[in-house]
Amino acid sequence: MTVSPRLPTVPVGLSTASVYPQNTESAFRFAADLGYDGVELMVWAEPISQDPAAIRRLSRRYGVSVLAVHAPCLLITQRVWGSDPVAKLARTVHAAESLGARTVVVHPPFRWQRAYVEGFAAQTGELEEASDGVVVAVENMFPMRLDRLFGAVTGSARRLERRGGRPGLGVSAFAPSYDPTDVGFAHYTLDFSHTATSGLDAVDLADRMGRGLAHFHLADGRGASVDEHLVPGDGTQPVAQVLRRVAERGFDGQAVVEINTQNARTAAERATALERSLAFARTHLGRPTRSAPAEPSTS
Repeated sequence: MTVSPRLPTVPVGLSTASVYPQNTESAFRFAADLGYDGVELMVWAEPISQDPAAIRRLSRRYGVSVLAVHAPCLLITQRVWGSDPVAKLARTVHAAESLGARTVVVHPPFRWQRAYVEGFAAQTGELEEASDGVVVAVENMFPMRLDRLFGAVTGSARRLERRGGRPGLGVSAFAPSYDPTDVGFAHYTLDFSHTATSGLDAVDLADRMGRGLAHFHLADGRGASVDEHLVPGDGTQPVAQVLRRVAERGFDGQAVVEINTQNARTAAERATALERSLAFARTHLGRPTRSAPAEPSTS
């Protein structure tokens, strides 16, 4: 009898950004109640998100590990941990080490960060080499599409489809590209909401990332010119196909649910979206789902 090789178990985490406008502690609570394997910490304006010691206390309190740390590289976090992006990325890697996280997620540099742009590829490699097993996974992004001026959601999604996935006129805030494979890095994060907005083929992008693909941001989109972060399966992206392909190849990275639940009216509604996302991930990564998750304890 031939025994099939056992595929690695891929941990499925919850981004703390997925519960916004609720706080970081709420994300730990949802992750514990719904049976996630851990969280990805989004470092942003909330003071507790910037404090590794406070995060360690939350991790112990809820029994939820920190799988990854997202560097404060958004436009709204330009002053978090200072204004020097080089120092901020190094600090994020050190925070990940102190939290026992194996991945740092970072965006490509903004065009106006000239010194950061020039040294970014070298810095990611040096930080990985000097760290205690932390990988710096550079995330695919998207251009600012001009057609958002004529209908940012449904209309722009139809226009993208008519153009065969080409986003049309737009401006990229990232240098040298919003597609990190244009430069080449040791490790990558693939975000499916961003492939939807940019018109990138997610299957092709995953193949180009190859063995460097270390991390997923699980979401979905319909090709709108705004970053939708829908529940995976609710948009047009081949999320299930990509997850099944990488699982069959023995993917040993992480998958993190990063969806938008800002419009959830109740804790139960938010929990349903997070539970659906977790079930989707585990189904297509070949893992069993928990049959009866507990309801979140607070709103």
